[in-house]
Amino acid sequence: MTQVLANPLAARDHARAMAGTKVDAMPVLPPVAEDLPQGVSSDDLLWEETVAPGGYATRRLARGSRLRLIDVEGDACASLLVFNAEMPAERLNVADTVKVQWNAYLGAGKLLLSDMGRVLMTLMEDGAGTHDAFSGTSNAATNEAKYGEGRNSGAYPNGRDRFLLGAAKHGLLRRDVHPCVNLFKGTRIEEDGTITPVVGPFEPGREVVLRAEMDVIVVLANCPHVLDPRQDYTVTPLRVTAWRGPITPLDDPARNATPEGLRAFENAEDYFRR
Repeated sequence: MTQVLANPLAARDHARAMAGTKVDAMPVLPPVAEDLPQGVSSDDLLWEETVAPGGYATRRLARGSRLRLIDVEGDACASLLVFNAEMPAERLNVADTVKVQWNAYLGAGKLLLSDMGRVLMTLMEDGAGTHDAFSGTSNAATNEAKYGEGRNSGAYPNGRDRFLLGAAKHGLLRRDVHPCVNLFKGTRIEEDGTITPVVGPFEPGREVVLRAEMDVIVVLANCPHVLDPRQDYTVTPLRVTAWRGPITPLDDPARNATPEGLRAFENAEDYFRR
């Protein structure tokens, strides 16, 4: 390897020899998926990627797009940030997501709300039932305390720094990394206020599908849940698929489920009347 690095032509040849290499966790370009839902054309596929344990992924998705996440082996933790792609100062507000819907436990039909009272995404399908809107993600300090190391470039990368890498691809900075929701890993609040982690491992293949209600930037980090009691750095691959879809109709059940949710949809729809 030293000889390769010392010789630019050898380095070029080595790099070109890697063309076509496939690994378990990588984006598929152009995107191909053999298990799209019935009625979804392969021409509408936007994104197909497997996120490695400790990895991250990000993409801008248009309004109406569907985002499917699959917990491939039963131990993924999909920590999620969402931004208004047009104006990233507007982003997921976990506190309002919980407060406005009078429910702290995410599931099918629940909305991810912005700090401007608009719905960013809807959780359309939930085959997991274990999600977390309380704990946020890990950082370098928590990982160093638990695993002995927590650097972004180290063996035990943390969720916050993975978010930073993903956000930076859209020109965003550390200050833009806001509180997240965790999908596939849950928490339960006990009567005395104790937070009990519900982190599995679970059955492989659980999946959730979200619908973009605005043009959004999504950033995903696949790192162990910050409250995972296991001493080992334990997390498995996360599969991501996205495809084009229609915007939400006025008679959509999630849109009309509650007065608060309806107002969030109306706020988003008014945004697109400009």
